[in-house]
Amino acid sequence: MKKLLYLMPLFMFSCKTSTTVNNKEASDHNVKSNYAFTYKVEEKSVSETLKTLTSDEFEGREAGTPGIQKASVFLEEYLKKNNVKPYFSSYRDTLANFKLPTVNIVGYIEGNDPVLKNEFVIFGAHYDHIGISKDGGVNGDKINNGANDDASGVTAVAEIAKYFGNSKTNKRSILVVFFTAEEFVLLGSEHLAEKLKKKNVNLYSMLNFEMIGVPMTADYTAYITGFSKSNMASKINDYAGKKLVGYLPMEFQYQLFMRSDNYPFYQKFNVPCQTVCTFDFENFPYYHHVDDEFELMDTKHMTSFIQDILPVAEQMVNAKTKEIVLK
Repeated sequence: MKKLLYLMPLFMFSCKTSTTVNNKEASDHNVKSNYAFTYKVEEKSVSETLKTLTSDEFEGREAGTPGIQKASVFLEEYLKKNNVKPYFSSYRDTLANFKLPTVNIVGYIEGNDPVLKNEFVIFGAHYDHIGISKDGGVNGDKINNGANDDASGVTAVAEIAKYFGNSKTNKRSILVVFFTAEEFVLLGSEHLAEKLKKKNVNLYSMLNFEMIGVPMTADYTAYITGFSKSNMASKINDYAGKKLVGYLPMEFQYQLFMRSDNYPFYQKFNVPCQTVCTFDFENFPYYHHVDDEFELMDTKHMTSFIQDILPVAEQMVNAKTKEIVLK
């Protein structure tokens, strides 16, 4: 999420984060889903994607640098390999609002229903990070590899793309988006949201993934930003058949809803666009730090969360009506 660094000292000075849910809708979820889903996410696949994205070869993936250019090629090849087509003439959506050449990567999986395919769901995460430190770094390491922020989220979206690209089980159309320039006040998502709005895209909802590389200590797996803005949290839990997402008070206090790539889409389209995250300010001390490395990521946790989110995503794109709505 953009511009969190200045919040960290304030938070660390305050009391410990409370993960107590104080919203009725986030109460214990006891409904078991009858939805049959047999596909298995492989931890090996999750680890391979995450490890590649956090390679020193990509030089911290700062927008407009040769490092992120290499990362974009990797993501293009990943989508192509998994039968995800480009939405535009190519996978590359070049930003018109950034000082250097940099691109969003946008994949398209057309819906299989003659009517619902005209509605779109976006699954996204930002693949840029903060690049190479200008100072001496830490123990000679100057490359901010951004494993948690946000190679972990990109890996989740990559697995979603892999599943739908090969299964083609989606009735609604899907856009898989890897955003650039999130670290520069959300310029990548600002650009794409405006572009899609001008095309009159019928956007149903957008689910964004931020920093899911380490688990929380809570009675839910991840929190959702903008909890009270829609019924997305309750629908995710209904679809999952368990309390998969919940309410984190710190999210509201620091207005995290406005600090990631969901926000420009909410502004432009006025539909449910929210982010899921497992970084709770206490469980990972290396935000925007060179030690945000692959080796510190919990790939078992990531695999489990992605396994839980896939049937949720499938029910989102296949619901007969727009079940997720703003309040």
